[in-house]
Amino acid sequence: MKKVLVLLFSLMLVLTACGTNSQTSNAPAEKIEGVPDGVQGGKKVAVIRNLPSDDHTKQFLDGARSEGESFGFKVDTFIADNDDAKFQELVAQAIQKGYDGLVISHGKKDYSYDMLKPAIDKGIKVVTFDTVIDKNGQGIPEITTTFQDDFKLAELSLNEIAALSKDGQPVKVIKLWFGPGVPPLDRRETIYQKFEQENKIKTLEIIGPTNFQDVQGDIAAKVSAVLAKYPPGTVDVIWGSWDEMAKGGFKAMKDNNRMDIKLISIDISNQDINLMREEGSTWIATAAVDPRLIGIVDMRLLAKKFAGEETPDTYDLEAKLIKKDQLKSDTNMTNLNLVVDGWGKSDAFNEPWMDTLRANFAKK
Repeated sequence: MKKVLVLLFSLMLVLTACGTNSQTSNAPAEKIEGVPDGVQGGKKVAVIRNLPSDDHTKQFLDGARSEGESFGFKVDTFIADNDDAKFQELVAQAIQKGYDGLVISHGKKDYSYDMLKPAIDKGIKVVTFDTVIDKNGQGIPEITTTFQDDFKLAELSLNEIAALSKDGQPVKVIKLWFGPGVPPLDRRETIYQKFEQENKIKTLEIIGPTNFQDVQGDIAAKVSAVLAKYPPGTVDVIWGSWDEMAKGGFKAMKDNNRMDIKLISIDISNQDINLMREEGSTWIATAAVDPRLIGIVDMRLLAKKFAGEETPDTYDLEAKLIKKDQLKSDTNMTNLNLVVDGWGKSDAFNEPWMDTLRANFAKK
C-alpha cells in the first residue's frame, strides 16, 4: 500500500510539473504598445520559391527572411529548383504544417489557384511574387500579388538595344528567353514583340535553357554552338531576358572570342556587376529591381495582412537601368545605390508599428 501511495504521489508531481511547463510555454509574449494585436507574439512564415538557387533567389530570400525576423517572425525558406511538382508539394506541406503566412514566388498560372486556395480556406495569409492566379477568369482576392515592373524592365533594356541601330536599321539580336508559361518572361515578351513590330530589332535566334540545375552552363553551350553560324559583324547584341541566361551568353562570347557582340540584360547580382566591369567586357547595361527589396516588401505586405490592414490586390516594384559606365571599382549590390539613384530603397507598406517591432526585437 505504501508503495502504491508513493507511486501515486510521484505521478501527481510529474503531472503538475507538465502542466506548469505547458502553461509557461503557451503564455502570451509581453504586449508591445502601438503594435496591432495580429502581429503580437510573432508569426511563423514559409517563403517558397520555384526557381534555382541563383544570386537573385538568394537575395530575395535574404530580404524576406531579414525583414520577417526584424518583426519577430520565424521565417523558413524553401527552393523548388523550377520543379513544379516539388513546388506544389512544398506549398501543400506548408499549409498542413500550420504556418501563419506564406510568401510564394514563381507559381505558374495552370496550378497556382488550386495550390493556394486551400491556404486561404485555412485562414493562412498569402503574398505572392511573379505568380499568376487565375482559374477560369477567377482570382483569389485575399492574396496580394507582387511583380517587378516587367514591362518597364523590358522597355529599359530594349531601348538600350534600339539605340545601337546604325542608319535606322533594325538591331540584330540573339534572344535568350524561354516560355510561354513563365509570368515575368511572358510580360517581358509583350514588349519585345512591340519592338519587333516597330522594326527596331530583328531576332536571329531564340535560345532557352533545358537544364535548370545549370542554366549558365546550358546556355553557354547552346550560344557557343549558334555563334559558329554568325561571322563577326552579323550579330549586334545578345539580349538576356533573365540574368542567369545572360551570364551563360557572356561566357560563350568570351570562350569564342566574340566580344564584337554587345550584351544587354534584365536583373542584376554581384556576379553580373563583376562581369560587366571586366576589362573588355561588352556587357553594357542591365535593367533590374533590387531582389532583396522584393523580399522585404513582400514580407511587409504579409505583416499588414496579419495586422488586419488593407493591402492592394497587386503591386509592381520600380525598375532601374544600370549601365556599365556607372559602375566603380568597389560597386556591389550593397552600395549600388551610390551610383543608381533610389536603388534598394522603398518605404512601400512600411508602417510606424513596424519600426516599433524592429526596435523591440533589435534589443533581444
